[in-house]
Amino acid sequence: MGERRKVALFVALAIGATGALLVVRGPAEAGQSGGQGDPSGTAGPGATATQSSTGSNRGAADGALVEGGRQLFLTSCVSCHGVDGFGGPDGPNIQTAGEAGADFMLRTGRMPMAAPSPQPPTKPPAYNDEQIRQLVAYVATLGNGPAIPEIDTSRGSVQKGSQLYLSNCAACHNSAAVGGAISYGRYAPSLQQTAAQQVGEAPRVGPGEMPTFDARAISPSELNDIATYVEYLRKPPNPGGANLGYTGPVAEGFVALLIGLGILVLVIRWITRESGAGSVKEAHGKVPVPAPHVKTARDAHPATTVGEAEANG
Repeated sequence: MGERRKVALFVALAIGATGALLVVRGPAEAGQSGGQGDPSGTAGPGATATQSSTGSNRGAADGALVEGGRQLFLTSCVSCHGVDGFGGPDGPNIQTAGEAGADFMLRTGRMPMAAPSPQPPTKPPAYNDEQIRQLVAYVATLGNGPAIPEIDTSRGSVQKGSQLYLSNCAACHNSAAVGGAISYGRYAPSLQQTAAQQVGEAPRVGPGEMPTFDARAISPSELNDIATYVEYLRKPPNPGGANLGYTGPVAEGFVALLIGLGILVLVIRWITRESGAGSVKEAHGKVPVPAPHVKTARDAHPATTVGEAEANG
């Protein structure tokens, strides 16, 4: 009985641990997302399905924004990126980062960094929306760079976006946009909590290991379709049942094997236990009856000695 309990306990613990891992995995990966889900409400234009980029950040002509951004740059950015964004030992040249590059790095919390890194981690933005607009306006005056794309997911096509995403993005970011490993210890971040605006900015900027896609490679409308599809992937329908955290066929096969094999082992143990118990009952329930004794001539005249037995014979 003790052995059966151990087997059942092991299977139950394994199933419970697997379920807990799948439940926790989604939020854990979301924490490594390409954006932080904009916890401080600084996603910027186009962050939701009802917003779109109207070019309000493209305010290089707005002297107040540019001057405010210059002051912030001199106090917070110049030590790494140098005067006028020329760069230095601890930071790259950002003269061609443009509005899109500055907006993406600031709103996803990749900038500012505590220490130089080839792949800056995401975190909550260090600046509020007004400060980000100021810095973006100032960086835009440093040189020529990509403008902030117009993203409005209410006008995008999920069908077209799915084709574009699977062709250009899924190889690194996974077909379910949960991210994945690439090479040399780098990874493509999850997009599950990335704001739509930053999804649209990333191809124009090419952060980290990501290549840059200009308007000739991905048109503005196609970029909007991709952002729309990524937004759709956050809560897609699951007609086939539980999504198991969108971990893919390998993990799903493991869960099926673990749970299915575990249940099968328990059923086999139960069947053999019942069968064995019935056999034992039958064996112990019958009292052996001695065979009837048939009397012979020797029983009628028992011989006491060998001599008498020979004489009677």
